[in-house]
Amino acid sequence: MTHTINPQTALIYIMVTTSAVDRRMDDAELSQMGSIVRHLPIFSNFNEEMMIPAAQDCAGILSSDEGLETILGLVEEALPEELYETAYAVAVDIAAANLELTQEELRFLQMLRRRLHIDKLVVAAIERGASARHRTLPKE
Repeated sequence: MTHTINPQTALIYIMVTTSAVDRRMDDAELSQMGSIVRHLPIFSNFNEEMMIPAAQDCAGILSSDEGLETILGLVEEALPEELYETAYAVAVDIAAANLELTQEELRFLQMLRRRLHIDKLVVAAIERGASARHRTLPKE
């Protein structure tokens, strides 16, 4: 590994990677990241100003050879097991933010849940919850 990160930075890496994996980070995804950092209790003592440098560090790692594997390794190393489901939940929320999941995002979510050994029933519950939270009114 290149360096160790703290759990909050690991969650930011997960969000940035989920958004960037399809080579585009849109406004809905960026807005969702900010909302997650402002509202989830895991970020209660996190300095929001550190989000941009963490995202830039993550982008730098992603641009290197084996960047995705490096990110997954750093995340797995940084997160205690009780935050694995939280990591998957924030990834799903970022992927669902623009109401369009790409094949790259789906593949990354699969890699993440395998790496963190998240139970299939838990995966289904997290994904169903995200679907419900990001649903919009039908167009008339």
